[in-house]
Amino acid sequence: MMGCPPPHEPGRSGSLRAVGTLADMLRASTDLSDDGIDHLHALVADWALLADLSFADLLLLVPVRSGSGASRGGHASGAEFLVVAQVRPTTGPTAYHNDEVGSVVINRWVVQNAWREHRIAREGEPEWDGGVPVRTEAIPVRRGDEVIAVLARDTNLATTRTPSALESAYLQGANNLALMIAEGAFPFRGSSAELPESPRVGDGMMRLDGAGKVIFASPNALSAYRRLGYTGNVTGEDLRSVHRALNLSATTPAVWHALGRRRPVEVEAAVGSTVVLLRAIPLFPGATREVLVLVRDVSELRRREALLLSKDATIREIHHRVKNNLQTVAALLRLQMRRTKVDEARSALRESVRRVTSIAVVHETLSQSLGESVPFDEIADQITSVTVDLASTGARANTRRTGSFGRLPGELATPLALVLSELLQNAVEHAFDGSAGSIEIRVSRLADRLDVVVADDGAGLPEDFQLEHSPRLGLQIVRQLVLGEMHGTIRLQAGPEHGTEALLSIPLSES
Repeated sequence: MMGCPPPHEPGRSGSLRAVGTLADMLRASTDLSDDGIDHLHALVADWALLADLSFADLLLLVPVRSGSGASRGGHASGAEFLVVAQVRPTTGPTAYHNDEVGSVVINRWVVQNAWREHRIAREGEPEWDGGVPVRTEAIPVRRGDEVIAVLARDTNLATTRTPSALESAYLQGANNLALMIAEGAFPFRGSSAELPESPRVGDGMMRLDGAGKVIFASPNALSAYRRLGYTGNVTGEDLRSVHRALNLSATTPAVWHALGRRRPVEVEAAVGSTVVLLRAIPLFPGATREVLVLVRDVSELRRREALLLSKDATIREIHHRVKNNLQTVAALLRLQMRRTKVDEARSALRESVRRVTSIAVVHETLSQSLGESVPFDEIADQITSVTVDLASTGARANTRRTGSFGRLPGELATPLALVLSELLQNAVEHAFDGSAGSIEIRVSRLADRLDVVVADDGAGLPEDFQLEHSPRLGLQIVRQLVLGEMHGTIRLQAGPEHGTEALLSIPLSES
């Protein structure tokens, strides 16, 4: 119906509009309010359910803003409709091999009737699109007292299905949802879109009447209840009785809350190691009162989640123990430092304590994180405070950070923490020599790299300074970590007015 047609086919345009996000297309082509745009966003978020139940493609059409008399009310003949979204069914063949978003539709009476008369309109004879017979049904999308769009339900008739109870149950549920769209009751108000793990129609489906009796249960739904331990026939039974037999009485009220609250409800039913996720969807077009229950066995998913949680807890415990061990090492070094009489040895031990402490800070943060990445801003600020305090022999240098490191993986955070500590130590010791000064850390994070500048307003670099030939152990450590472990670059240069700047550039793709 909506594709780019041969020239002889009436009522369709081969033109395509620019395709962007749904909101961009709606704002560019229609006069819809923000509330109307939000309503269509909510519809598109949940409409895969209707596509699967219908065995059909869904196309969302909106009337195009026009200066030739085609108003928002759609009363002028020849009004253009723009396809702004499309979804294909997972339960049947698609009617379109191409993406129809951006196509323009003109003079389609089935769309015009749904738009003007605020009713579901159906075509009598299927049309042929690219050699595929397509039957179209147009559903007005109501919001409040007005119709703001038309939903085309296009079914590929090339594959003939044998009528069955399963197909009839699917189509009955689809028809109820279509009526709810036309009445403005779907999408559900205040309901978030289904989660990635939510059951789909093909996972398993049951239809319940208003009294809670199971009218129909698909084979996959029956299998899920068999795995829970129910050996009887679910069809024809009161779902509350079934759940009582499985000692799942607590899960039953949630199903009825869906109908009472007129919004979907999800609940898990667990027996032993078997976990089944139920998504109850209320259907209430006109006088109808039913509940559509989608069923998915998520036992393996929950088992893997439990393993991941256990693994994550183990990793965090390891980081916690490493942090404790490093703190013990630092304490031993401090004890040795206090007993050492040689100033050079005491200085070397003090620097070792600082380096061990910097590594411990990273592991402490990792032990409190839920993943293998850490918010490095917290680490940088802590290291800055500790390093400047330990290194200052006179007035404490003022420090400031601009920009954000963001989250960094642990394997990058550890060497970066050491590099930052060494550069700060170097600035305090050699730039100010006990006098007051300022140090600024400037961070710029791009998609593929992290740029860091550590700038001071101190004495500056010696005229013949070369980083690769510097005898200072701290700068040798910095250069080795940046070039070797982080595969980055580092350069020390004079500041624009005075002082020194250390420029780091670290690729994030390799970290």
